[in-house]
Amino acid sequence: MVKIALQIKATLECIESLYTNHPHYQWFLKLKCSNCGEVAEKFTDLTEADKVPLKHNRSETNLAIKCKLCSRDNSMDVIEGSNGKYTNDDANKFKTLVIYDCRGVEPVDFEPKSGWIAEAEDNGKTFTDVDLSEKEWADYDEKNQVSVGVYELEWQFIKVK
Repeated sequence: MVKIALQIKATLECIESLYTNHPHYQWFLKLKCSNCGEVAEKFTDLTEADKVPLKHNRSETNLAIKCKLCSRDNSMDVIEGSNGKYTNDDANKFKTLVIYDCRGVEPVDFEPKSGWIAEAEDNGKTFTDVDLSEKEWADYDEKNQVSVGVYELEWQFIKVK
Protein backbone atom coordinates (compact mmCIF):
# COMPACT_ATOMS: atom_id res chain seq x y z
CA MET A 1 0.00 0.00 0.00
CA VAL A 2 1.45 3.30 -1.17
CA LYS A 3 -0.07 6.71 -0.50
CA ILE A 4 0.29 9.14 -3.37
CA ALA A 5 -0.81 12.78 -3.26
CA LEU A 6 -2.02 14.76 -6.24
CA GLN A 7 -0.74 18.31 -5.99
CA ILE A 8 -1.75 21.25 -8.15
CA LYS A 9 -0.24 24.66 -8.85
CA ALA A 10 -2.02 27.54 -10.60
CA THR A 11 -2.26 31.27 -11.01
CA LEU A 12 -5.54 32.58 -9.60
CA GLU A 13 -7.12 35.84 -10.73
CA CYS A 14 -9.53 37.24 -8.11
CA ILE A 15 -10.28 33.69 -6.91
CA GLU A 16 -10.20 33.01 -3.16
CA SER A 17 -10.34 29.21 -3.38
CA LEU A 18 -10.49 26.39 -5.89
CA TYR A 19 -11.61 22.87 -4.98
CA THR A 20 -13.52 19.85 -6.26
CA ASN A 21 -17.10 18.74 -5.77
CA HIS A 22 -15.93 16.31 -3.09
CA PRO A 23 -16.76 13.39 -2.60
CA HIS A 24 -18.56 13.18 -5.95
CA TYR A 25 -15.76 14.52 -8.14
CA GLN A 26 -14.54 12.08 -10.80
CA TRP A 27 -10.74 11.92 -10.71
CA PHE A 28 -9.51 10.96 -14.21
CA LEU A 29 -6.12 9.29 -13.84
CA LYS A 30 -3.72 7.43 -16.08
CA LEU A 31 -2.44 4.45 -14.07
CA LYS A 32 0.73 2.37 -14.12
CA CYS A 33 0.88 -1.21 -12.86
CA SER A 34 3.45 -1.48 -10.05
CA ASN A 35 4.04 -5.13 -10.90
CA CYS A 36 4.95 -5.01 -14.61
CA GLY A 37 5.22 -1.26 -15.29
CA GLU A 38 2.48 -1.21 -17.94
CA VAL A 39 0.87 2.25 -18.31
CA ALA A 40 -2.80 2.14 -19.31
CA GLU A 41 -3.63 3.76 -22.66
CA LYS A 42 -6.83 5.37 -21.38
CA PHE A 43 -7.66 7.48 -18.36
CA THR A 44 -9.58 5.71 -15.59
CA ASP A 45 -12.02 7.52 -13.33
CA LEU A 46 -12.58 7.00 -9.64
CA THR A 47 -14.94 8.75 -7.26
CA GLU A 48 -14.72 8.61 -3.49
CA ALA A 49 -18.51 8.28 -3.16
CA ASP A 50 -18.56 5.16 -5.39
CA LYS A 51 -17.63 1.77 -3.93
CA VAL A 52 -17.09 -1.54 -5.68
CA PRO A 53 -16.51 -4.91 -4.02
CA LEU A 54 -13.05 -6.45 -4.13
CA LYS A 55 -12.80 -9.96 -5.59
CA HIS A 56 -12.29 -12.75 -3.05
CA ASN A 57 -12.77 -10.24 -0.25
CA ARG A 58 -15.65 -8.71 1.67
CA SER A 59 -14.28 -5.17 1.64
CA GLU A 60 -14.96 -2.39 -0.85
CA THR A 61 -12.76 0.02 -2.78
CA ASN A 62 -13.21 3.08 -4.98
CA LEU A 63 -11.53 1.38 -7.94
CA ALA A 64 -10.77 -2.25 -8.74
CA ILE A 65 -8.79 -2.75 -11.93
CA LYS A 66 -6.95 -5.61 -13.61
CA CYS A 67 -3.69 -5.00 -15.46
CA LYS A 68 -4.12 -5.83 -19.16
CA LEU A 69 -0.52 -7.02 -19.45
CA CYS A 70 0.15 -9.13 -16.32
CA SER A 71 -3.48 -9.72 -15.24
CA ARG A 72 -2.77 -8.61 -11.67
CA ASP A 73 -5.78 -7.38 -9.67
CA ASN A 74 -5.12 -3.87 -8.33
CA SER A 75 -7.16 -1.34 -6.38
CA MET A 76 -7.14 2.29 -5.39
CA ASP A 77 -9.02 4.48 -2.92
CA VAL A 78 -9.40 8.18 -2.24
CA ILE A 79 -8.35 8.59 1.39
CA GLU A 80 -11.39 9.93 3.21
CA GLY A 81 -11.00 13.51 4.37
CA SER A 82 -7.86 14.11 2.29
CA ASN A 83 -9.45 16.59 -0.11
CA GLY A 84 -8.06 20.10 0.19
CA LYS A 85 -8.64 23.58 -1.21
CA TYR A 86 -6.23 25.55 -3.33
CA THR A 87 -6.39 29.18 -2.17
CA ASN A 88 -4.92 32.45 -3.41
CA ASP A 89 -2.35 32.10 -0.56
CA ASP A 90 -1.11 28.93 -2.33
CA ALA A 91 -0.78 30.61 -5.73
CA ASN A 92 2.21 29.51 -7.80
CA LYS A 93 3.24 26.72 -5.43
CA PHE A 94 2.20 23.07 -5.31
CA LYS A 95 -0.43 22.06 -2.75
CA THR A 96 -1.97 18.63 -2.08
CA LEU A 97 -5.57 18.36 -3.23
CA VAL A 98 -6.19 14.67 -2.58
CA ILE A 99 -4.35 11.55 -1.41
CA TYR A 100 -4.82 8.11 -2.94
CA ASP A 101 -4.25 4.75 -1.26
CA CYS A 102 -2.70 2.72 -4.08
CA ARG A 103 -2.47 -1.07 -4.08
CA GLY A 104 -0.69 -2.36 -7.16
CA VAL A 105 -1.14 0.77 -9.31
CA GLU A 106 0.01 4.34 -9.16
CA PRO A 107 -1.17 7.44 -11.01
CA VAL A 108 1.17 8.90 -13.63
CA ASP A 109 -1.10 11.54 -15.20
CA PHE A 110 -4.22 13.51 -14.36
CA GLU A 111 -6.98 15.00 -16.51
CA PRO A 112 -8.85 17.75 -14.59
CA LYS A 113 -12.16 17.93 -16.56
CA SER A 114 -15.22 19.75 -15.13
CA GLY A 115 -16.78 19.71 -11.67
CA TRP A 116 -14.48 22.21 -9.92
CA ILE A 117 -15.75 24.98 -7.67
CA ALA A 118 -14.17 28.44 -7.70
CA GLU A 119 -15.06 31.05 -5.08
CA ALA A 120 -14.36 34.66 -6.04
CA GLU A 121 -12.57 37.03 -3.65
CA ASP A 122 -14.42 39.56 -1.44
CA ASN A 123 -17.48 37.32 -0.97
CA GLY A 124 -18.03 37.30 -4.72
CA LYS A 125 -19.80 34.73 -6.81
CA THR A 126 -19.26 31.00 -6.35
CA PHE A 127 -18.78 29.32 -9.71
CA THR A 128 -19.84 25.68 -9.81
CA ASP A 129 -18.99 23.07 -12.45
CA VAL A 130 -15.83 24.91 -13.53
CA ASP A 131 -14.16 23.09 -16.44
CA LEU A 132 -10.35 22.94 -16.18
CA SER A 133 -9.81 20.48 -19.04
CA GLU A 134 -7.96 23.22 -20.99
CA LYS A 135 -5.74 23.90 -17.90
CA GLU A 136 -7.31 27.34 -17.59
CA TRP A 137 -10.69 28.94 -17.05
CA ALA A 138 -12.01 32.51 -17.06
CA ASP A 139 -15.35 34.14 -16.25
CA TYR A 140 -16.80 37.36 -14.87
CA ASP A 141 -17.97 38.02 -11.29
CA GLU A 142 -20.97 40.33 -11.68
CA LYS A 143 -21.22 40.87 -7.92
CA ASN A 144 -17.74 42.44 -7.69
CA GLN A 145 -17.56 43.49 -11.36
CA VAL A 146 -14.17 41.84 -11.96
CA SER A 147 -12.73 39.20 -14.26
CA VAL A 148 -11.88 35.93 -12.54
CA GLY A 149 -9.80 33.02 -13.69
CA VAL A 150 -7.53 30.05 -13.14
CA TYR A 151 -4.43 29.93 -15.32
CA GLU A 152 -1.26 27.87 -15.84
CA LEU A 153 -2.68 24.81 -14.07
CA GLU A 154 -0.02 22.18 -13.40
CA TRP A 155 0.02 18.99 -11.33
CA GLN A 156 2.38 16.43 -9.91
CA PHE A 157 2.19 13.24 -7.89
CA ILE A 158 4.29 12.69 -4.76
CA LYS A 159 4.56 9.75 -2.39
CA VAL A 160 3.50 10.57 1.16
CA LYS A 161 3.62 8.72 4.48
